[in-house]
Amino acid sequence: MSGVTGNQDVDIDLGQLVRAVWARRLKVLAVTLIGAGVAFAGAKMISPKYSAETRLLIEQRAPAFANTQSNDGNAGPLLDELNIASQVQLLQSADIIKKVINSEKLYELPEFDDAVKGSALSDILVALHIKKNPLENPREERVIDAFIERLQVYQVPGSRVIGITFTSKDPKIAARIANAMANVYLATQSGAKLDTNSEATRWLEPEIDNLRQKVNDAEQKVAEYRAKHGLLPTNGGSNFPQQQLNDISVELTRVRGEKANAEARAQSVRNALASGEASDTLPDIMSSQSMQRLKATESGLQSQISDLSTSLLNNHPKLKSLRAQLADIKTQIRQETQKILASVESEAKVAGLRAAELERQSGTLRANSAQAGEDEVGLNALQREANAQRQLLETYLARYREAASRADSNSSPADARIVSRAIEPVDPYFPKVVPIVAVAAIATLIMSAIVIMLAELFSGRALRPVDSSVEPAAPIEEKTQATAAPKAKRDVKPSMLSAPVEEELAQEAPAPLEEENQFSISSVADYLTSSRATLAVAISPTGDDGSAATVSLARALADVGQRVVLVDMTGSGYPTELMGDDPNAPGVTDLLCGAAAFGETIHGDRDSDAHLIPQGISDIRQAMRGADRLSLLLDALSSAYDLVIVECGAADVAGVSRLTRSKDVEIILSMPHVIEEEFVFAMTEFEKAGYQSVVLMSGDETIAQDLPRRAA
Repeated sequence: MSGVTGNQDVDIDLGQLVRAVWARRLKVLAVTLIGAGVAFAGAKMISPKYSAETRLLIEQRAPAFANTQSNDGNAGPLLDELNIASQVQLLQSADIIKKVINSEKLYELPEFDDAVKGSALSDILVALHIKKNPLENPREERVIDAFIERLQVYQVPGSRVIGITFTSKDPKIAARIANAMANVYLATQSGAKLDTNSEATRWLEPEIDNLRQKVNDAEQKVAEYRAKHGLLPTNGGSNFPQQQLNDISVELTRVRGEKANAEARAQSVRNALASGEASDTLPDIMSSQSMQRLKATESGLQSQISDLSTSLLNNHPKLKSLRAQLADIKTQIRQETQKILASVESEAKVAGLRAAELERQSGTLRANSAQAGEDEVGLNALQREANAQRQLLETYLARYREAASRADSNSSPADARIVSRAIEPVDPYFPKVVPIVAVAAIATLIMSAIVIMLAELFSGRALRPVDSSVEPAAPIEEKTQATAAPKAKRDVKPSMLSAPVEEELAQEAPAPLEEENQFSISSVADYLTSSRATLAVAISPTGDDGSAATVSLARALADVGQRVVLVDMTGSGYPTELMGDDPNAPGVTDLLCGAAAFGETIHGDRDSDAHLIPQGISDIRQAMRGADRLSLLLDALSSAYDLVIVECGAADVAGVSRLTRSKDVEIILSMPHVIEEEFVFAMTEFEKAGYQSVVLMSGDETIAQDLPRRAA
């Protein structure tokens, strides 16, 4: 190999390989064009094949006239994955394929029996006993095999849809056979369901007759058992003895209550008579009309005696007569009280007798009810048997009516329907001329390049020695110095140079820059970062130019990694216009008016990582009625962000004081072009209000340098 000795380590020179390919680019291009042309000619020589597809949806279907709902147990598994896979296999079954072949007369088409025509290569292989003679197979088998090769049935993933694809040299045949497959499948399924319905009606007829007789016998046994044991039904669902026992129990409870009540009333009257208390407080005594008249007479006599006692002596005959009448009335009251007591005691005795009689009847009925309960055990068994036979009969009748209606109408739709019929394809699916030519051209290009690279490697031109000592040392050193000198010159720094070089560079260097403006946006950003402030209120006395500077401050803080949010309280909405994408986005006013949630008002800046709470679209006057909630809003934002900047525009000290609860806040005077009078006035007002930290942010460096002297 040229340039390489036999005992040297070598490496592949990739640059030489690329140069070799590039040098032979015309040959590579010519070979690529030849390969593409051969592929194009071969693709054109291949007979085109067309593919058509029909799609079926597997679903449960019933006739439109059916009034009963089928409870067929096979309806559930119809829609599962295993059943769909079974339908795919059914579509590829030999029975359906034979029906399609016969209906479409495919035996007459030479496309489906290539063995009849034969070929020279096939005859040679058959003669050499390498290939079996296809004519030895029956013609039907050959046609079926050719049909299966062109047929593809698959389930569409994630659905109950089955696709039927058929390939043929004739596009009309491809579409016709795909549709014929679907039609034969639906007819086969419908016929199977009709056969099932006919068989069901034949089996159900004798079963229904037998069940009717069983139901009649069971109901007759129930009626005879009731009559024999006296288990007459009642409205409550229980037997007659139980109903009587319940009624007597209710009546006995009521009578016992009346007896206890009468005894209590009699005892109260006795106690009143025994103790000599006034009996007019007892309800039984006062309810008597005779007692009421006697009490009224007694009251009248006592009134007369009281009136005459003031004018007559005690021994006066009239007073004596009245006192005698009063004593007689009291005697009558006591007698009447005794009568009432006797009446109440009589009521208690009557209630006791009724309770005793009811208890006797209750005992008798309990015995009858117990016997009726034992008899009902047998009755319930007979009723359960009758109900079971009746339910089975109703089920058979419903099945019979449904099956008979379908069999009589000769209509039973298959559990599938065509959702997409095959149409005659226009373009062949094989061969694809453009992809074939493109792949052949790329493959030819790659192979040509590989051949050239292998030739370069075998010739040794693409190999180079690893040891650099084979080249002369002097040229390499000169080359290294020539290439390294400019780089060293570019990398020299003033601190690394000698004194004469420094003087020379100093003479050529421009004048030093002016001192950096300590009131610039970057200086204010550095100050806020170092002070670790969480809330800053920006005032822009000059209007929107100051608001624009505040937006730049927020973006500068975001660029250095600070989490910062700017709240637009300007009134003009200029910061929202600079930072937001949507001028109608919800903001502060919507939040204060309750028209938006807190999270809906925070938006991202379109040019930085800063966040923005825009002005909003609600009425500002209505929003400012809830200005007291602004302090809560700022506290919540301060806990989530490193710094909250509130841009207030040309606001005064009073407006700023309403925003903050305390004076521990950074006040920024955003004045790109400082006006001395406005600056001094603002500083004075904030100092009077008690704000100790007021920072000026100005973009005019000349005025900014003179501000300390003017302020002094």
